[in-house]
Amino acid sequence: MKILIYQVIPRLFGNTNTTNKPNGTIDENGSGKLADFSKKALTEIKKMGYTHIWYTGLIEHATKTDYSEQGIVKDHPAVVKGMAGSPYAIRDYFDIDPDLSIRVSERMQEFESLIERTHQAGLKVVMDFVPNHVARQYKSDVKPKGIHDLGENDNPHTSFDINNNFYYIPGQELSPDFDLSDHNGIKYEEYPAKATGNDRFDAHPGIYDWYETIKLNYGIDYLGGYHRHFNPVPDTWHKMLQILLFWASKKVDVFRCDMAEMVPVEFWGWVIPQVKKKYRTINFIAEIYNPDAYRAFIFDGKFDYLYDKVGLYDTLRGIIRGEQSAAAITHCWQSLDDIREKMLYFLENHDEQRIASDFFASNPKKAFPAMIVAAALYTNPVMVYFGQELGERGMDTEGFSGKDGRTSIFDYWSVESFRKWYNDGQFGTKNLTKEQKEIRSFYDRLLNLCNEEKAISNGVSYDLMYANYNNPKLNPEKQFAFMRQSGKEILLIIANFDDKDVCIAVNLPAHAFEYMKMKPSNEVIATNLFSGEKRTIELNPDSHISCNIPANQGLILKFSV
Repeated sequence: MKILIYQVIPRLFGNTNTTNKPNGTIDENGSGKLADFSKKALTEIKKMGYTHIWYTGLIEHATKTDYSEQGIVKDHPAVVKGMAGSPYAIRDYFDIDPDLSIRVSERMQEFESLIERTHQAGLKVVMDFVPNHVARQYKSDVKPKGIHDLGENDNPHTSFDINNNFYYIPGQELSPDFDLSDHNGIKYEEYPAKATGNDRFDAHPGIYDWYETIKLNYGIDYLGGYHRHFNPVPDTWHKMLQILLFWASKKVDVFRCDMAEMVPVEFWGWVIPQVKKKYRTINFIAEIYNPDAYRAFIFDGKFDYLYDKVGLYDTLRGIIRGEQSAAAITHCWQSLDDIREKMLYFLENHDEQRIASDFFASNPKKAFPAMIVAAALYTNPVMVYFGQELGERGMDTEGFSGKDGRTSIFDYWSVESFRKWYNDGQFGTKNLTKEQKEIRSFYDRLLNLCNEEKAISNGVSYDLMYANYNNPKLNPEKQFAFMRQSGKEILLIIANFDDKDVCIAVNLPAHAFEYMKMKPSNEVIATNLFSGEKRTIELNPDSHISCNIPANQGLILKFSV
C-alpha cells in the first residue's frame, strides 16, 4: 500500500462563514470544528484515494481568543501571531485546541470521536508533534497526574542546565526590537528572558524571528561550545516521551515531527524505539531541510520518513516555473537512491505557496506533470494539501498572514474554493467551476491509480532519460519519462511540463528490457490510464514509442509483457 496523505487544517475545513474580515475574531469569521469531519466527509476523502489524513493544528496553542471562562489561562496578545495564533506555538501539550470543539469542556472527547470516525472510514491519523519550541506562556491546565510542567523545576539563574527545560538569559528582560504591548498598553514581561524558538539565544528577538516561542533544552549547551550533555538523560527527553505516549494512547497512527532537525538526532534515536516498543505500528515523519543529515535521522534517529523539500519539491517548483530542466529530476532520485523510499513527496503544504498563486505558477494545471512525477516515480509516500485538488490560489489577505500565496495558519478564515466543495457538509462538485471540476478529477484519478496499480504502489522504477538526452523527438528540458513494473505489468509514464501540446517519441533502451525482463513484441496493446483509450505499440530494444501529450499534462500507458 502506497501512503497517500491528505493534509488539512481543521480550523478551516468546515468553516462556511463567508464574512472573512481581515484580522477578524472567531465570532466574526468563525472556525471549523472536529465534528465537521463527519462520516460522510471522511468517506469522500477516502474515495479520493488517500490512506492517511494529517489534521494540522490539533494541540492547544497560544491564541488571542479568550477561553478563561473555560479554565484556560488567557494569552498575552503581543506574543501571539494572528488572531487565531500559530498551531506551532504550543500552549498545552496535553490538550486539544478549544477553537475546534463544539463544547469546549468536551474537546478531548470530541477528538477521541474524530479518531474513531477516521479509522472507521479506513484512514489513518497523522498528528503534529512540535518538539523544538513552545509558546512563551506555556502552561498545561490538564496535564495527567504525576507529570511536571515544562519549566516547572527549572533554575532560571543559569543559561544552561541539563535539568532545565528552557534556555535562559540571566539578568536580562525580554526586550525585542518591537513593542510587546497590547492595545491597552500592557506590556508582555518575561524575566529572565528565555531563548527564542529559532535558536535565538539572546533577549532581543526581531520581528521576523519566532518571537512567540521559546526554545526547548535537549542537553546541548549552545553558548558553551555546543557541548552535548546526554548522560544522564536530560529532563526534557523524559517529558517529551510522556507526551508522545499520551497521544499514542489515543490511537494516533503517525507523528509528523515539526522542525525535527532542530532537535538532536540522539533524542530521536532514544525516544522513537521506546514509543514503537509499546505501539508497534506507529510511524514518525521528520520535517527536515538538511540533506547532509537525512541518513543520520533515518538510521540513527529511526525516522520512517523525511520531507523531500530541498530535493524534489524545489526541483519540481523550478521546472514548473521554467527555471530548471525536467532532466534535473534524475539527479534528485540519484542523490537519495539508497533512501528514496523514505522520502515524502509533496507540491504544497501549509508552509509553501499555493501552485495557483501569483507567487508560484498562477495556473493550477501546471502542477499536473509534477504531480504525476511525485505520485508515480517511486513507492514512497505522497502528500496533498487541502484545496490543492481544487486549484486554490491562496491569494487572500487574511490578516497576519497577508497576501503571500499561502493559506493562513494564523487567522480565522474560510477558503472559498474549498467551501464550494464542502457545500455545508453535503460535498460534491455541483458548485465547482468547470476548471475546479477538471482539477479535482485529475487528482482523483491519479491518486486512485497509485494503489490500483501495483506497478506504482509496489513496483520497480526505471528512469528513461539517459537514453533520451540526444533524442530529437523528446525535449529533456520539458519532458520527463520513466517506467514502472510489477510482474508482467509495465507502465510507461511521461510528464510534459511544456506550455504547448507535444508529439514526442520515447526511446526504450535495451537495458530496460533486461532490467524489467520484457520480451520484445511488434504488437502490444497499451491502455492510456487517464483516458481509457487503447492503442497498439511496438516493443523492441532501441525502438521508440510515439505519443501526443497536451500542454502541462502527462501520460500513463499500461501494457503487459
